Amino acid sequence: QACTYPCQCPSQPLQCPAGTSHVLDACGCCKVCARQLGELCSLQKPCDHHKGLYCDFSKIHRGSGICLAHEGATCDLLGKIYHNGESFQPTCKLQCICMDGAIGCIPLCSDDLRLPSPECPNPRRVKFRNKCCEEWICEEGSEENRFETAMAVFREDPAHKPELNNLQENCLVQTTEWSACSKSCGMGISARVTNDNPQCRLEKETRLCMVRPCDFPVEKTKKGKKCVRTPKPRQSLHFEFSGCTSTRSYRPKFCGSCTDGRCCTPYVTSTVEVEFRCPEGDFFQRKMMFIKMCSCHYDCPRDNDIFLATYHRRMIGDHV
Repeated sequence: QACTYPCQCPSQPLQCPAGTSHVLDACGCCKVCARQLGELCSLQKPCDHHKGLYCDFSKIHRGSGICLAHEGATCDLLGKIYHNGESFQPTCKLQCICMDGAIGCIPLCSDDLRLPSPECPNPRRVKFRNKCCEEWICEEGSEENRFETAMAVFREDPAHKPELNNLQENCLVQTTEWSACSKSCGMGISARVTNDNPQCRLEKETRLCMVRPCDFPVEKTKKGKKCVRTPKPRQSLHFEFSGCTSTRSYRPKFCGSCTDGRCCTPYVTSTVEVEFRCPEGDFFQRKMMFIKMCSCHYDCPRDNDIFLATYHRRMIGDHV
C-alpha cells in the first residue's frame, strides 16, 4: 500500500557512508542506503542483506523494525570481540565488518598511485595535522628537472613539445607487465602501471584474475608426464565477484598442477571486459585476465598475497 507507481526516485545520486550497500526498497523502485546493525528499518528502509542482516518487526510497532544479524560466529581482533554483522573502525583508515567469524575491511583513504607527469613532476604524499589520510602535493622543481621528467614520458621531438592541450599526440605510451594474481585459487587481482590515457599520466590499473577455481578437480597426468599445464573445465561457468554474476558463461583455461614439486602459473594471457549483473539489477564491467597458456617451473610464489610475495614471474602476449 505504501508503494506508488510509476516509480519516483530522487534525481540526486545516492550518498551512503563507506561500506554501506545500495539496495532496492521493498517496492522495487529506488536504490536506498541499506540500514546497518541496530538501526531502525522498514519496507522502504531495508537492512543490508549483503551482511546477513534482516529487519525484525517483533520488537517495535507501527511498521518499523530493527536490523538484526542472523546467528553467526563472532570475530576477535586484538582481544576485542565483535558480533556477526557488526561494523567497526579499528583505525581511522579502515572501515571493517564481522561476517560469521571473518573480518572484511575497506580503506577509507585513497592509495592511488601517482607517478611523475609534466604537470606534476614531483608528487609527494604528506600527512597533515588533524587529518587521518595523507594527501598528494606537487612540489615545484627547477625547469631543468621538469624537462627531464617530461622527456621520460614524451617523444624526444623538438618540433612537438609536450603542451598540456596536446598531451596524447606526443605521448610515448609506457606500460608495465601485469603482476602475478593475488590468489593462487579463486578470484584475485592483478595490477600494472600505464600512461595510456588522455592525460599521459602514469596510473595504476587492475584486472580480475583466476588462476584456477579453489574446487577445481585435479586431473590425472598422462603416462610419462608430471604436469597438467592448461586444463579446461568440462562445462561452461559463470564468474562471481562481490555477490554479482557474469551475464554470460565462459569456458576459460586454468593452470593445472604438477606432481614433482613444480607450480603452474599463467604465462600467456589476454584481458577481456566482462559484464556482471548484481541481485539488485545493477550492471557493471570489469577487466579480467583470460589464460592462453600456463608454464610449470620451480620459481613458485612464496604465498598467496601479491603484496608480500617476492614472486615476479613475467606474463607475455597480453592485449585488451
